[in-house]
Amino acid sequence: MQQIDRISETLENLVHIPSPSGYTEQAIDFCRSVADSLGYNTKVTNKGSLLITVPGENTAHHRLLTAHVDTLGAMVRGIKADGTLSLAMIGGFRWNSVEGEYCTIHSKDNAFTGTILMHQTSVHVYKDAGEAKRDEKNIEVRIDEQTTSRDETEALGIRVGDFVSFDPRFVRTDSGFIKSRHLDDKASVAILLELLRGLKEDNQQLPYTTHMLISNNEEIGFGGNSSIPSEVVEYIAVDMGAIGDGQATTEYDVSICVKDSSGPYHYVLREQLAELAQSNGLPYKLDIYPYYGSDASAAIRAGYDIRHGLIGPGIAASHAFERTHESALTATYALLNAYLKSDMF
Repeated sequence: MQQIDRISETLENLVHIPSPSGYTEQAIDFCRSVADSLGYNTKVTNKGSLLITVPGENTAHHRLLTAHVDTLGAMVRGIKADGTLSLAMIGGFRWNSVEGEYCTIHSKDNAFTGTILMHQTSVHVYKDAGEAKRDEKNIEVRIDEQTTSRDETEALGIRVGDFVSFDPRFVRTDSGFIKSRHLDDKASVAILLELLRGLKEDNQQLPYTTHMLISNNEEIGFGGNSSIPSEVVEYIAVDMGAIGDGQATTEYDVSICVKDSSGPYHYVLREQLAELAQSNGLPYKLDIYPYYGSDASAAIRAGYDIRHGLIGPGIAASHAFERTHESALTATYALLNAYLKSDMF
């Protein structure tokens, strides 16, 4: 099987595992099973993230790569009189980006399917169906069960605080595009897991002991900011490169972030990454993301003395129905592979 086929297969498996921030155990278990099957040492932290260690020749100075398995999602905020559900957001998205989406409500004992809709959806009933504000007041979940009242919904076992996950609708096209929800950041997690497979197949020891941290709270701002071994000198967050007006990154590139809302990333480290991309003939772009933060910046805020960087595949329509291309995934894989086998500056 080709490398991109394995990345795509892993990604498809991952996006179908519900894991909104706060509900990530199953996704972490999946990643741990892959790493364990390859013979790596793994540890689940108290926060629920996964730390995977790859021994290297230099045990005094370590590297760390991180990608986050948690996604956007929602939580049941209330049960309405007609039995539908009101929602509270998990992560930063806009309500219109999930209108019409299929979803799953995860109760304590069961899972129920549903659809996220405006209360004023029917144009045959509501004159303002198109103009009504898309917000937490009007957006609701229609449950696929026979319920028309609050009591009937509660009898199903659905409670305030139950998690709600969005269906991914994963598609890989013949033209090389992958479109799905939750490419942020499960595309990067799939790349890290493929790196682990590749390193095992190469049977080549890395120059530095390297850790891969699969974080589980990035979408709510505090993933990747703990359980970092004291020997770590360089820390690279692998996360999506956002695409839009004024951005250089495309769906075919590996994006190297030079600055986001937290400020500039480590200059010498990002120059090393750019030189590696250029010398290996990889499609890459340097970019600035004004409304973005990463696990690497969270680690800096937590006080870790590290050189921090941020790279990732270019992904369109971030925090909505996302899309990338095989080219961006393979370029990100190749850049990380070259970096892990390079010397520290």
